[in-house]
This record gives sequence, C-alpha cells and structure tokens, in this order.
Amino acid sequence: MMKKFILIVCGSFVGAFLALIFLFLSMIISFAVMGAMGMGGKSSTAVSKHSILKIDLGTEISERGGDEPVDMMAMMMNQGMPSSLGLNTVLSAIENAAENDKVEGIYIECNGVSAAPATLKTMRRALKEFKKSGKWIMAYGYEGINQADYYLASVADSIYLNPVGSVDLHGMASVTPYMKKMLDKIGVEMQVVRVGTFKSAVEPYMLEDMSDANRLQQEHYLGTIWKEMLDSIAADRKLTYDALNSLCDSVVMTFKADVLVQDKLVDKLAYRDQMDDILRARTKVDKDKDLKFVSPEDLASSLEDPVLGDHIAVVYAVGEIDGAGSFGSTEEGINSEKLSKTIHDLTKDDNVKGMVLRVNSPGGSAFGSEQIWKAVQDFKATGKPVAVSMGDYAASGGYYISCGADRIFAERTTITGSIGIFGVIPSYNELIENKLGVHMASVKTNENGDMATMGKKLTPAQLAALQNMVNEGYELFTKRCADGRHVTQDSIKQIAEGRVWDAITAKQIGLVDEFGGIREAVTWVAKKAKLGDDYKTQNYPAMEDPFMAMFDKYMVTRYESRLQGEMGVLYDWHKQLQRILSRDRILCLMIDGEVEL
Repeated sequence: MMKKFILIVCGSFVGAFLALIFLFLSMIISFAVMGAMGMGGKSSTAVSKHSILKIDLGTEISERGGDEPVDMMAMMMNQGMPSSLGLNTVLSAIENAAENDKVEGIYIECNGVSAAPATLKTMRRALKEFKKSGKWIMAYGYEGINQADYYLASVADSIYLNPVGSVDLHGMASVTPYMKKMLDKIGVEMQVVRVGTFKSAVEPYMLEDMSDANRLQQEHYLGTIWKEMLDSIAADRKLTYDALNSLCDSVVMTFKADVLVQDKLVDKLAYRDQMDDILRARTKVDKDKDLKFVSPEDLASSLEDPVLGDHIAVVYAVGEIDGAGSFGSTEEGINSEKLSKTIHDLTKDDNVKGMVLRVNSPGGSAFGSEQIWKAVQDFKATGKPVAVSMGDYAASGGYYISCGADRIFAERTTITGSIGIFGVIPSYNELIENKLGVHMASVKTNENGDMATMGKKLTPAQLAALQNMVNEGYELFTKRCADGRHVTQDSIKQIAEGRVWDAITAKQIGLVDEFGGIREAVTWVAKKAKLGDDYKTQNYPAMEDPFMAMFDKYMVTRYESRLQGEMGVLYDWHKQLQRILSRDRILCLMIDGEVEL
C-alpha cells in the first residue's frame, strides 16, 4: 500500500510539473505570436501587386479590433487566431483598400457572420463607398449564405454559390424566455418595481407570456429594421421589395442552387477551385500561382498606437453598464467608474480637441449611467464638441449616457430609446422555508433591519418605498433627456415609458439627430473643432495588456466549461439567475429578448 501511495504522489507531482511546462510553453508561443502581430500596432505585412482584400465572414464582428484576447489553446491546436474581427479594423481596411493601387478588389467569403443589423449596416455602407473607387467586389458562399452574410454580399458586383450550396432568407425575430412558471415551481418570486408601460425587461419574471404593449413595440422596431434591410438588398439585386419578401416566406434555404440563380438571389454557381480560378483571372495571376489575399488586419491602419499632438478622442462604451467583470463572465461590460475617470482625464488633456462616445449598450445600472452622464457633461463644459455614435444598441442606460451629447448619430438599424427604469428584488423565502425545509430565524433592532436579507419577502411599505425611489429615478432620467435634447420633460415622457425604438422612428421623434456611423460622428466633431481635413483620432480606454487578457480568458473559459459540464441544460438558467443577482437593484436596462437575424 505504501508503495502504491508513493507512486500516486509521484504521479501527481509529475502531472503538475508537466502542466507547468505546458503553460510556460503556451506563454512563450503566445508572446511570439503577439510580437508578430505587433502588439496591436500596424501590421508589417507587405502588400504586393494584384492583391485582394479578403473579408472572411466566419467570425464575430466586435466593436474594436484587439478586444478579443488571444486564445492560446486554440493557437496550440492550430485552430487559428481569435474568432473576432473589430469593426474599426474592417472599416480601416476597406478605406485603405480603395486607396491602395496594389489592391484590385474585395472578396467576401460568406461563412456565417455573427453581427447585429447596425454593425452590418456600417460595413455595408463602407463597401458601397469602396465601389466608388471603380474596384470590384465579389462574394462567395462555399456551403451556404446566411441572412446576415447575404445583407453584406448583396453589395457585391457578383454573388457566387457552390452548386450544392444554399441561401437562407427568412426574416427577423425576437425570442424572449418567460420564466414565471419555472420560478413559481421552485418557490422564487421576483418582486418588481418599475416605471414605463413598455419597460418589458421585467416581464419574463412576472408574466407567463408577452404583454400587448411589448408585442406592439417589438413588431414595430423589427418590422422597420427588416424593411430597411430588404429595401437595401432589393435595390442592389435589382429586385422588388414585395418579390424579395415573398421569397423570405418560402423557406429559401431549401431551394436548389439553380433556382436561386433563376430568382436572381445569386449570379453564378462555382465550386471552390473554380472560384479561385475566377479570382486568378480577375487579378491576372497564373493558374499555378497562389492568390494574393490580404486580411483586414494586414491592411488596416494602426488603430491603438499613441497619437502625439491634437486629436479627437474616440471613447468606447460597450456592453452592460456595471453588469460584467465578475469572475466567470466572458461578456463585455462597462465599468462606470473607470469609464468616467477616462472621460475626466480627457477633459484635462489639452491635446484632445473633441470626443466621440461610441455607445453599444442595452444599459444597466442607473447609478453607473448617471456617473457616465456627469463625466460627459464635464467634458462638454470645456467647450469641446461631443458626439455620440450609436452601435447596435444604445437603449435605456445606453441612451442615458448619450442624451447629453451635442449631436447623436445612429445607424438606421440601431435600436435605441427604452427610457424607463425598474428594480427587481428576488424573494426565495418559499424555496428555503417550504421546499428545502430551512427556517430562517432573525433578530432585528428596527422594522427594516432584515430587509431583503436571505431573499426575504418585502413588506408593502418597503415595496412602496422602492417604487418611490424608482419614480424619482425616472424623473431624473427624463429630465436628463429633456435637457440634452432641448425639449420639455413632458414631451420626453410621451415617447418614453420604457418604449424601444428603431433609429428611423427615433430620428422622427427627436431622439436621434443624424444617420451614420462612427466615421460620420468623427467628421462632425472635427469640423466643429475646426481641425481641418488632416485630423487624427485616438481610441480610449487603453487596451488591456494582451497577456493578462489572454490568461484571464483562459481561466474563465476553463471555469465555464467545467460548470457547463456539471450543470448540463440547467447552465443557461444558472447564468440568467447569476445576472439578476449580480446587477444593481435599480436599473436602466433593455432586455427585450435576443434579436435573431
């Protein structure tokens, strides 16, 4: 037995030693790769004649290139680089491709992009601007072209598809899980306080099905966004809106490839090798030679290197406000304290001549939203211009931090508004007392001494006090919007009530000033700051240290993988509950379900 014990102990030490060696080698490889990438600076890749900018859509489009840390496990298993591509990287690459004489055109490979309509709209506009250079764009679907891919591919001069490939056009939907029945079964009650008929973020916890008000607002903004997308596709494919919309009701993904050609959804059919030959012929590359592809990272300008002298600050506010950052969460989030400090630091920087706040957020903490709003107002007080560029979402708290800007830009497919406020306090007294059989005895010096402890049910007086606090928060929110938009508070309340708006309608009712993306916002600020045409920009906050970001992601991924393996189908519900428990009690947040494209 002793011999066996010694062997087990020795084996454990050897295993730990090998794990350390593996981690050390991973670090070395990662540092080498990051060195080759220039640590986020401009790529040293040489662009030769007859090159093609290849945009592989088999990725997620994030707001900012470099936000996704290097996945060292994927690297060591030859699974490539991070599966995320920064929108700023793509836009810079497309712009440079138009001006670079060595780049002949753009090749879009449709592999299932993950991006919301507003991000796609920004990319699509950049591609249409590229075509003004006289250069070509081709798109290809090897296996299939999904709806998001097709929205971008429809800009191309020609769309090619594998002879056994497919195109999927089916419309948009928003899917919201309603959890009231499940919560009742396990003995959990969500005690809700809110202001706003349309503030539907709390509905899944208090109703068994969607309210009429929520259905109305979702039907409106989804319908408007979908029409905007179909109008664009129809115009570029020389189809009518009605014909295209009718096809979307016909389960297009089941159509044979030759039928897709007949219906003018694609232009020609080609296998992969044939597509390569088409590109070779277009760029005058010999048939036995490799195509000269360059990636967006290869062609993009330096986006994160420090800028000396006068410049415009582009400040990114991405994710839920004070809603992420705890261990076990890989989601982006806005730390209101850090972001406020970043903006205050820019206020004191004489080299910063203006600011664009890039907002892609469904909101979050009401307290955190107020702190960021205050920082933006302090920056404005210096006399420097401030514009907001809205991304996919700038709703609830996302609108709160935007409303005080001098100018608000949004894509036509942006989701915004949701001016409302709510609080959710879970009570699991029934679960603990009656289902688990645990009695919680308490001693208190005052009536409210045990308020909300251990999931205790609130008294009517306590709920009334919280409702009053929420009402005051709503008054402050609508006042901030009214002051920022230079209208009366009553007029804001008429379009508030927590209602979510598409940007087209939001512009009509005065919540948005202009349609456009981050580039248009920067141009506006540069003009207001009288910087001329030769201005520079600098992205803020500073990027996280690449190695620490990589290590953090590795640890979190391991934690989540283990937890998912242990919990199985219950894992998603666990994450939902964790989000609820980790958030502030009073929120300016839009949770209308996942919009599927």
